[in-house]
Amino acid sequence: MSRKSLLSVFEKNNGLLFYPVQYEGEESSKNVFYTGAAPNQQAIPAVDYLMNDIKVKRWVLAGTDYVYPRTTNKILEAYLKSKGVAATDIMINYTPFGHSDWQTIVADIKKFGSAGKKTAVVSTINGDANVPFYKELGNQKISAEDIPVVAFSVGEEELSGLDTKPLVGHLAAWNYFMSVKSPLNTEWIGKWHTFTKNPKRTFNDPMEATLIGFNLWVKAVEKAKSTEPDKVGAAIIGLETPNLTGGIAKMLPNHHLTKPVLIGEVRADGQFDTVWKTPGLVPGDAWSDFLPGSKDIEADWVVLKCGNYNKATKKCSGQNY
Repeated sequence: MSRKSLLSVFEKNNGLLFYPVQYEGEESSKNVFYTGAAPNQQAIPAVDYLMNDIKVKRWVLAGTDYVYPRTTNKILEAYLKSKGVAATDIMINYTPFGHSDWQTIVADIKKFGSAGKKTAVVSTINGDANVPFYKELGNQKISAEDIPVVAFSVGEEELSGLDTKPLVGHLAAWNYFMSVKSPLNTEWIGKWHTFTKNPKRTFNDPMEATLIGFNLWVKAVEKAKSTEPDKVGAAIIGLETPNLTGGIAKMLPNHHLTKPVLIGEVRADGQFDTVWKTPGLVPGDAWSDFLPGSKDIEADWVVLKCGNYNKATKKCSGQNY
């Protein structure tokens, strides 16, 4: 909700926000550049991987009760149904921030997964609640082989403070992993450890997105020869900078980036082994193709100069998003 609350402030004062965390989509503001993943750059590819490579047939959509999990799961539910998944093969559950008593919920997941169909958990559980959740999976002897969990909010930084034993073998979907082998990533991690004076400090996906956003802002300032927001915002569209995994991040007219999507398996040391990656870069989509109210909406701040353009009615709704 914090980004939603800040939108009116940035728009009123005509500032620029570079937002480096994955989010639920369904938004495109003239004053925001979304350098984190949209659902089609994390959630949808993760489901595709589970469906195609792991042959998952039953789905638990488990999330913390706030806007990102609810909107993401609304998109995923519609996507799964478009793929022929029956409503009875989808279980949806929300818990409060910091939820700690997972015994009943995990028992329900275990029961749901005992129907003879391969089952997976798609997790938008946030923050500290992940610790007792994974621990309870272990307590009830649910292994990653039995019911794999793919998380969207568990990365290297979160794992650095956890006992990783209950998580080993489970999955996470991101656009970057610290363990990726690339010359640029190796160089950058070396600089990061020198800067922090701590060789054990982690680096993660939102941090890479912050780096990308800063580098693109610098290029836009140099191109515009100004730090004035309107000039920088116009100059940044189409600019490119390397990501740390070996590809190119390009700022699109909808204020989203091109990104690779990676699925990683949790290791005992809190890092990830990449087990799957998109063959190319995925352009960020501000509006989901799978929600009735969104599939006709397009964001384009260059030609259409609108973040909420309805292709059916040919009208722009709202001033900025």
